[in-house]
Amino acid sequence: MEFKARLMGMKTVISVLALTSGVMAMAQTPADRRTFTHPLGFSYAIPGDWEVVDSNAGLNDAKQQAKETAKSEEEKKGVGCVEVGLTARHEGSVIVEVAMPFDCYGQSFTDAELPSFGKGVAEGIQSSFTVNEPVTTRYTLGTHHLWIERTKGTPKNDSTHQYTVEIACGLMKKAAVCWMTMAADDGALTIFEQGAVTLEDDAPAALVPVTAFAAKPM
Repeated sequence: MEFKARLMGMKTVISVLALTSGVMAMAQTPADRRTFTHPLGFSYAIPGDWEVVDSNAGLNDAKQQAKETAKSEEEKKGVGCVEVGLTARHEGSVIVEVAMPFDCYGQSFTDAELPSFGKGVAEGIQSSFTVNEPVTTRYTLGTHHLWIERTKGTPKNDSTHQYTVEIACGLMKKAAVCWMTMAADDGALTIFEQGAVTLEDDAPAALVPVTAFAAKPM
């Protein structure tokens, strides 16, 4: 399977989720816990005042739209395997967690492919946002390598608002996972970056170290 086809599922679904996140927020309910553990081997924590969105309806719509525009059966398969583990919203900002289980797709990614994978997924945001030149880099959390991109973005359907759009992607043993935020202010961006993640057997750590963007861009 071509690498491009393998990432199209997450790329396309992220593009639709970015466009529909405001609509999905209408189904939000108060969060009754702060840490969300995914059976694929990772967890992520958000403050209790962020509202968790029931994104099932939005995800189904996103997958349907993505399948309709898919250019191959491999892309359609990738779309079908994408899982949204968490969608949360607070005062105009959004955090989304998206995973691609390897068992579902039948093939995994390698660390060498991580930058290309992350960039490909991040391109999905450009279908609904006008973005500035992004800054990218790689960093390590415990035994895991992560790739991250940060840019400023303005929704194409609402030029009055600007967000910091940040996407961090990493590889687990069972899945590729990306965390994305559309942060309306610096406070929301800090919450996204400092949210505690546990990646498999590694100790909990902030999703994005404060020194991450001091590293060499990649």
